[in-house]
Amino acid sequence: MSRMLEMAGDWAKFWASLLLFAVLGLIWSVVAIPAYLLLPRRLGARIGRLGFNRLSGLYVAWLALIDAYRLDLRGLETLAAGPAVILAPNHPSMIDAVLIMTCHPHMVCVMKSKIMNNVLLGSGARLARYISNHPPRRMVLDAVTELQRGESLLLFPEGTRTQRAPVNSFTTSAGLIAKRAGVPVQTLIVETDSPYLSKGWSPFHRPALPISFRIRLGQRFEPPADVRAFDAALEVYFRTQLADSLQNEWLTARYPHPPA
Repeated sequence: MSRMLEMAGDWAKFWASLLLFAVLGLIWSVVAIPAYLLLPRRLGARIGRLGFNRLSGLYVAWLALIDAYRLDLRGLETLAAGPAVILAPNHPSMIDAVLIMTCHPHMVCVMKSKIMNNVLLGSGARLARYISNHPPRRMVLDAVTELQRGESLLLFPEGTRTQRAPVNSFTTSAGLIAKRAGVPVQTLIVETDSPYLSKGWSPFHRPALPISFRIRLGQRFEPPADVRAFDAALEVYFRTQLADSLQNEWLTARYPHPPA
């Protein structure tokens, strides 16, 4: 009986959390559409980014309150007070960005182009003037512009969610943008014991609860002179830091033949 009650509780937590995410997304979309059309670009962007920060904080607080997630985000609160940097985390799960957004009220995100058309996130992302990853040249130019305005940028060097333990091969985006903008790259080390919202995992497929997540500050790299050497060194650093990470076991099991 106790096991059945525990399973019922986990189902309730899971579906209540999905419903809350959908409701928050729809409410923000209703606000974001007219705000995007009516507000000046810079004011709209500030409001849009602050809105994502507050809504992410509310959602993450709910996940912690009901013990769906056990979170360790210590150290990330210092990010908002510092100068403009490229925030470069590894990317095991779709919720990585949401957790990081809670720690910075005016951060700019590089997003996959299809998310910009998502019914729950697209309107808010356009209001916040988040940056589409396609086309790549435009992405680089827009990212450099925001960094030179003093805004920090969230960019996943893997380019997509991790499918190879401990990380995928890195793109050259972080090094190229850092060089052109003249800003450092602050690494964030993300670990999770659950494959929920990893690449190919449906949001409606319930995982075992609670899920553990740790995000900590890693090394800060100064802007490079040699972009390719920089990104290779960045990848080696992450592989070293994540050699014994929480996600290695499930990554190996979930992707026995990872893409090249």
